[in-house]
Amino acid sequence: MEDNILTIEEVANYLRVSDRTVYDWAQKGEIPAGKIGTVWRFKKSEVEKWVNERLSSGSQNQTDVTPVQVKNILSPDRVIFVSQSSKHDALVELADTLSTAPQVKHADELIAEILKREELMSTAIGRGIAIPHVRLSSVTDLVMAVGICRTPIADFQTIDDVPVNLLFMIAAAYNQHSYYLKTLSYFSAKLKKKELRDSLAAASTKLDAYNLLLQA
Repeated sequence: MEDNILTIEEVANYLRVSDRTVYDWAQKGEIPAGKIGTVWRFKKSEVEKWVNERLSSGSQNQTDVTPVQVKNILSPDRVIFVSQSSKHDALVELADTLSTAPQVKHADELIAEILKREELMSTAIGRGIAIPHVRLSSVTDLVMAVGICRTPIADFQTIDDVPVNLLFMIAAAYNQHSYYLKTLSYFSAKLKKKELRDSLAAASTKLDAYNLLLQA
């Protein structure tokens, strides 16, 4: 643990878990990590911070005071009416839109990681909503795109068997773990309101949908 950059094996030894566990955490974006070539590497300082946040009860709420403001992470041009009817194609279409944000530096990586994340576990949360999300070293700040599906997507493996018609795609930097989780929680809570979901699904223009989210 002397070096600033650590291998999977060194992190596993430090945390007293298996190499496979660390690898899975890295793949899922659950621990701060980045790839150099094809191998995972970890910054010692970020791993230590990550551990401290989990060992200290309530520390996340004490250290993360950044409020979630829709206008800071979404713009009207990243609200689209999705024209695809399959999960794969809808995710690619929305990821293409999200990759136009200046915070996203490598579109191909974003698309690949969004699809990989979806293969691990469906990001559908019920009520016709899915929130695909990733953290990447090539993303400089948290940003999102919203897709309104005119044809509900039936192959999302939803927990309530309701096809998905609202997609909220979020990409964040590796060092934004707390803000990333807060943003996921924020939209999950807001979208519990049926009135908002129905209004978004029925929005006639992108700007109308954007304004609905601002007002929510």
